[in-house]
Amino acid sequence: MKTAGVIVEYNPFHNGHAYHLQETKNLTAADVTIAVMSGSFLQRGEPALVSKWARTKMALLGGVDLVVELPYAFAVQQASIFANGAISILEALGVQELCFGSESGQIEQFLSLVKLRQTHQDAFDAAVRSFMQQGMSYPKALSEAFAAIQGEHAILDMSKPNNILGFHYVQAIVEQGSSIIPRTVPRLSAQYHDETFASASIASATSIRKHLTANSLSSAAGVIPPSTLIELENYYETYGIFHNWERYFPFLKYKLLTMSPAQLSNIYEVQEGLEHRILSAVKEASSFISFMEALKTKRYTWTRLQRLLVHVLTHTTKEEMRVNTPTYIRLLGMSKKGQSYLSAYKKAASLPLVANIKSASHPLLQLDIKAGSVYYSVLPEPLQSMMLKRDFTQHPIRYDEVAKRFQI
Repeated sequence: MKTAGVIVEYNPFHNGHAYHLQETKNLTAADVTIAVMSGSFLQRGEPALVSKWARTKMALLGGVDLVVELPYAFAVQQASIFANGAISILEALGVQELCFGSESGQIEQFLSLVKLRQTHQDAFDAAVRSFMQQGMSYPKALSEAFAAIQGEHAILDMSKPNNILGFHYVQAIVEQGSSIIPRTVPRLSAQYHDETFASASIASATSIRKHLTANSLSSAAGVIPPSTLIELENYYETYGIFHNWERYFPFLKYKLLTMSPAQLSNIYEVQEGLEHRILSAVKEASSFISFMEALKTKRYTWTRLQRLLVHVLTHTTKEEMRVNTPTYIRLLGMSKKGQSYLSAYKKAASLPLVANIKSASHPLLQLDIKAGSVYYSVLPEPLQSMMLKRDFTQHPIRYDEVAKRFQI
């Protein structure tokens, strides 16, 4: 079977994702599509709108054949670490081609820029250091360094969020010596950070989440597949909430108010004396938004601070995050086709497969368990206890794509 991989968050699965998935199948002629999906917390330092189990269902209903989890240690990270973790898992699963969405839409541009950076690695690193010494944030320094090595005839616009991720996917493939062939498709009209609907049928996940917070579910019906709408309705009806940072802010504030500067400085990504600024600002903050507005500077981006605060919320230390590569593959869901592929390939997989965590033991898995426990903490009882237990006992969700129903 020919396999294609996608790296996703599906927060939530929308029409743009459906287009990307269909284009992936068309471009690669793959028999099986495998998605590496972030779990409870996401790359930009946000809680997922709904649980990974609900998002797995959306993925399977949308046409993915196998869904596996990107561990917390790689999911809530800057682009290069995020990409390295995801590519390692796809390689371990025998994926032959990767397809990602980008503002560019031209894979040759990514391959050329990766080669150019390798050729000018010392100059690039020096430029990044120089720009950061001028007070720029790390992402801005990277963007300026890329512009510097590209000169007047820019190969790729590295100020665009999906181009940035795509570059790191291709770079991870090259650096890991992976046999995966990278491909890209252009994003449709909606941009990653758009907060309003770009058209009647296409919208960014950011705008959809904002819309769902401010309006009824039916208002987003035109930009998400009917299956996603049903899953969102079911989740809200069952749990009474969609997850967002404001729901976790009381927990975060309590956590910070009980920490000393020394304790906070041990949390991953807290550095350069930032612990003092955080502990000072939280005393005056009445909401997550007001807290973030007090913290943000030119040097510390909103996204970096959100990731840092996720690590505070989950009490993830610098020692716990000293990892280089995934040590297991957690299975979240599969179609019948995905199950057939897994049955044929599992003996060749270079990482152990985890069907449920009740009897599994991997150091990185403890971070996933902790993150899941924190994620479900905002649910009312007895639902909170039910979901905590479910994370330990849940086997991969099975979907019969022919009968179009989930198997019990």
